[in-house]
Amino acid sequence: MIDLTGKRALVAGGSRGIGAAIALALAEHGADVAFTYQSATEKAQAVAASIEATGRRAVALRADSADPAAIAQAVDAAATALGGIDILINSAAIGYYGAIADLDVDAYQKMMDVNVRAPLLFAKAVIPHLRSGGRIVSIGSGLGERVPFPGVTAYAVSKAALTAFTRGLSRELGPQGITVNLVQPGSTDTDANPADGDAAAFQRGLTSLGRYAEPREIAQAVVFLASPAASVITGAILNADAGALA
Repeated sequence: MIDLTGKRALVAGGSRGIGAAIALALAEHGADVAFTYQSATEKAQAVAASIEATGRRAVALRADSADPAAIAQAVDAAATALGGIDILINSAAIGYYGAIADLDVDAYQKMMDVNVRAPLLFAKAVIPHLRSGGRIVSIGSGLGERVPFPGVTAYAVSKAALTAFTRGLSRELGPQGITVNLVQPGSTDTDANPADGDAAAFQRGLTSLGRYAEPREIAQAVVFLASPAASVITGAILNADAGALA
């Protein structure tokens, strides 16, 4: 049984989908959890209530992951409220879809700010709080490694960048006993990509298991990497994708 009792976690992007599942799973395994959200106040309140129902502390922080100042303020607020930070989960992300020939430069830049710059800035702000045994886990995508259909190239670029971030930061923080890892989900049943959506049958056909993942299944992979059980794992890329990259 993974035990995170006494650990303090910050989940960037924890009000919905995979991020919300991660926030709750961390609490179910004993961690106190702060999480950021951008605008979904009711959903954030619901996630906080679910965390508190486990007996753990919950701190919901409104912050725009495209705003460097907001990121720094959120980390400071989380550390103050929880008395420190032991675990950072980079889950905030947005999508940009369409052909590169039709690229909207402003929309692309906003996506890169959230999907690539924000994980770096969250890590930069959290690192001073981490001690030996600290954990950083980012949420990527199988599209960062394989792009099996058109229209997602720009998004795939943003997720592929997290591989270099993870491996490089693991080298920087390894001497301090801090691990840095990446989880790459495949098709996961969320509001953004429902298992009954128009393209769901095609996506299931790409997998070995023939199905979508549930957010809680991705969350359990993250909990493992955030736990003492994964103490020797760092700079690793874990595919939680029902075999899509097999």
